[in-house]
Parts: sequence; structure tokens; C-alpha cells
Amino acid sequence: MIYGTDYHVHTTYSDGKREPEAYIEAALKLGLREIGFSDHLNPGGGPLKWCMAHDRLPLYAEHILRLKREHKDIAVRLGLEIDYLPNIEEVTERIIRSFPFDYIIGSVHYLGEETVDLDPEFFIGKDINLIYENYFNLVCEAASTGLFDIIGHPDFVRINCHCPESDITHLYSMMASAFEIHDVAFELNTNGRNKPLHDFYPDRQYLHLFAEHGVPVTVNSDAHFPERVGQYYPEAYDLLKRAGYREMAVFSGRERFMIPF
Repeated sequence: MIYGTDYHVHTTYSDGKREPEAYIEAALKLGLREIGFSDHLNPGGGPLKWCMAHDRLPLYAEHILRLKREHKDIAVRLGLEIDYLPNIEEVTERIIRSFPFDYIIGSVHYLGEETVDLDPEFFIGKDINLIYENYFNLVCEAASTGLFDIIGHPDFVRINCHCPESDITHLYSMMASAFEIHDVAFELNTNGRNKPLHDFYPDRQYLHLFAEHGVPVTVNSDAHFPERVGQYYPEAYDLLKRAGYREMAVFSGRERFMIPF
């Protein structure tokens, strides 16, 4: 039986729809061994409705830490999904060091002042090839900071099906190489199946590149509803096995451990 984990779920502390307890209940029903909370936080602050306000972070951390103490039937992990924003790494690092996190997910949502999931506004009148190059470069830059344990939905720019016509294998090779060099894991994020993309992140046809580079992987749902915890996991693990993976990364206290599956 696979040692099931889900490290990417969102609660009412950010843009999730239920309290943390509901996600634990869902994870227990699925037989998961670990459930990790990673509510959105933007290190630059601002009135972002999908992100946790910075002054709520202590309350969030204490809530999850209390659940961790209370639950012996499942390992509860304290995480955070932080936007990677260039030039404010010191702010990000200070946030990360403020609480005893088990892992940190670093995600790229922004190119400049806009998020790449604005459709169709973001892509209108722009060079799709250049957008992809800039996005992948920024993800590699995030990996190079050493701030993050997991890179979230590494090719999130695909969310609304705007894809270059040219071959972009080199971008995935670059990304896999950067993850290897900087010793960071990535997630196979199943929530893309609920988006216009209707598929996982990253693109399944390039998973073998990450395996060839020995990049550690986790399977995460990016659930914003308890009903989506562990969603599409059998397919996700099958894809990883076919790509060459035989083990997955688990985290505790910012340390990574590898478990066969």
C-alpha cells in the first residue's frame, strides 16, 4: 500500500473553503498517512483575497501545531505556500524562520505585476514563447534561492491552455537540471485536472526528465475543498512509476526523507 501524503491543501486561513479539521477528516477517510497545510502567503503583503494576511500567520501556525499534537492517527504537517517574488528574499526568509514549519512550498504565480492565471487578459497581445521562457526562468530562480523545500505546480503557466507552438522540451530540461542542482523537490499537482487545462502540473510528457535528473517528488492535490484531498492519486502515482520514479519525498521539520512507493 502506498504511503499516502498530501502536503498542499488550503483552508479558510487563505482561499480554502473549510477549516483545517475538515481536511484531516477527509485524509483519514482516504487512509493517508500525512496531511500538510500550506495556505497561501504573499511575502509582499497587500490586500490579496486569496492569501493569508500576515497578522494571521501566528494564529494559523498555532492552530496547525495544536492539531499536530492532538492527532496520533495521522501525521499533521505545518507548511506554507509562499509566492516567489524576486528581490524580497530576505522578507521571505524572515517569515519562514518565524515558525517551526515542516516544509515550505515555493510557487510562481506572478510575472511582473500580474498573475498568469488571468485569462484571457494576461496573454492578449503577448509572445507566448517569451511568456513561457520568462516563467520557467523565474521558477528556476525560485529553486536557486534555497528558501523552498518543494516547488509548487512548476508549470502553472499552462493553467488556461495557452501553449507555445514551438518545442519547449529544453525548458523542462532546464527546470529539471535546476531542481537537481539546487536539491529541491517538486510536486505532481493534481488540481490542474479541475482547471481549463484538465491535466496535472507539470506536463506528464516531461516527467521522465525529472526522474532522470533524480529530482525528488511529492504528489499533492492543491485542494481548496476537503472533497479534493487526495484527488486523482492512483493516476498520479501510475504516471510517476511509468516515468521511472520508485520513491517519494516526505518532510518533517524542514528535513526531507525518501519513502518507496
